[in-house]
Amino acid sequence: MSAGVLTPDEALTGDSLTPKYVRWQVQRNRQELRREWLDLVLLHNPERAHPGDRSELYRAIRDAFTVLEEEVAAGRVGGYGVATWHGFEREAFSVPLLLALAAEAAGGKQHHVTSIQLPVSLVMMEPITQILDGRGPIRTAATEGLRVMASAPLHGGELLTMVDQELIDLVRPGLTPAQACILAAASCPGVTQVLVAASTASHWREAADAVAQPSLDIARLREIAGVLASV
Repeated sequence: MSAGVLTPDEALTGDSLTPKYVRWQVQRNRQELRREWLDLVLLHNPERAHPGDRSELYRAIRDAFTVLEEEVAAGRVGGYGVATWHGFEREAFSVPLLLALAAEAAGGKQHHVTSIQLPVSLVMMEPITQILDGRGPIRTAATEGLRVMASAPLHGGELLTMVDQELIDLVRPGLTPAQACILAAASCPGVTQVLVAASTASHWREAADAVAQPSLDIARLREIAGVLASV
């Protein structure tokens, strides 16, 4: 708020999609990363900006996209997208809607939405079950050629104490609990990247070894989904 880009209410809620704030955040990130160009900028949880008012939410997303299109045109940003926790799940927006808003923001030119990010894990299984049924945001994003980043594969670390040996062996025998969770998320069709935070070098190697494993096939993913649905 001290930078003059947030109102007191916005500072209190922690959510803003105003053009001034988006433009300031891009500039701040470039400064912090000491880079003239950002590969990707994501709007985080935009569904929180105008809860209960879809028309205002869509207007705000389009206006934020307009700023990001300007940043792309200026050579400061390579592409942009949306990172959400509940936006797709609660149908606050869809991939086709985001693409339509981006097309409006681009003013008839080619838009630069390149990515979406959403939680995919043994707790947040809905994105996996949806694409196995040929539907859902990941399927649509993959069809449109977007990067799909799976966030929270360990569900904030909670899954490490929830996964038992039977489930680990169902995923793939010989894995650690963390590796089983990460491999399950990474095997989701359409997912291009899994976002993992590692507190130590050994944890990072453990995660890297998990994503280096051959992906689980569709039959095994269906089996895992069925077991978890029955719990």
